[in-house]
Amino acid sequence: MRYYLRKLITLIITLFAVSLLAFLAFQIVPGDAASRILGTEATPETLAALRHQMGLDRPMLVQYGDWLHSFLFGGMGDSYSYSMSVKALLGPKVHITFTLTLMSFLMIVLISIPLGIWQGKHAGEAPDVAAGVIGQIFMSVPSFFLGIVFTLVFGIGLKLFTQGQFINFDQSPSGFFGYLFFPALAIALPKAAQTAKLLRASVVRELQQDYVRTARSRGRRFSSVLVRHVLRNAMIPVVTFLAMMIPEIVTGSIIVEQVFSIPGVGRLLLSSILSSDYPVVLAIVVMLAFLVVFMNFLADVLYQRIDPRIKVR
Repeated sequence: MRYYLRKLITLIITLFAVSLLAFLAFQIVPGDAASRILGTEATPETLAALRHQMGLDRPMLVQYGDWLHSFLFGGMGDSYSYSMSVKALLGPKVHITFTLTLMSFLMIVLISIPLGIWQGKHAGEAPDVAAGVIGQIFMSVPSFFLGIVFTLVFGIGLKLFTQGQFINFDQSPSGFFGYLFFPALAIALPKAAQTAKLLRASVVRELQQDYVRTARSRGRRFSSVLVRHVLRNAMIPVVTFLAMMIPEIVTGSIIVEQVFSIPGVGRLLLSSILSSDYPVVLAIVVMLAFLVVFMNFLADVLYQRIDPRIKVR
């Protein structure tokens, strides 16, 4: 119980520190939202009036305190650029990015788990070596570069999708998932290669344990030993690795959205940074920070649930 309480306190402190640092960064950067809205030809009087209207002339800590109070009680403030609440603005964007992240995660699991088990079972054989070489290549290629390749090959070449013509779920569910398929695959392949490599090493290590030889000497089939005993232990580091990888998948989704012109959180974050729309940036940054800390916490919990012998001290 003390461990979970300590984790909770760490989460709160981390979110507070991240939001404060992000807020301070906007104070350091020259120019503010008012000057960007009015442009360089604005008169000092007009600029001062708009800054007062937006509350930018108040002390920095007062501005941060107002934002923090609003955030803690379910609000995220109002966007300077879009003249609407940040919560309403983020809603559809988060839906798109969440769907892309979920599709990527499912692809990672569906590709890496069977591949890692198969490689571990046939370790050292020619197919395993070939799969390892291909996996190493994918691990070396960034997701955004794979996205560019997929755009050239499957978009422009084979015309399986039209670059820049994103289809909303309300327009066509099949078109929506179809457009997100190749971005999700670009994110998933490098991560799937990493996960498969980890699972392969874990399976090979478990196959060399005494309990496997004992089970085999008692006449149990290899497939039964692999499924009932080896995979249970081999999956412990893999499940933890997958949980800790989720923030990286979200980050990859935000980056790949730029390549495929997907109107998700990534494009909103970039445009908000360029326009000094700090309420939007702060909300996104805090959400990402919460995800990172929470997934680390979840990984620890899963590690204990999978193997009760492990105790967190």
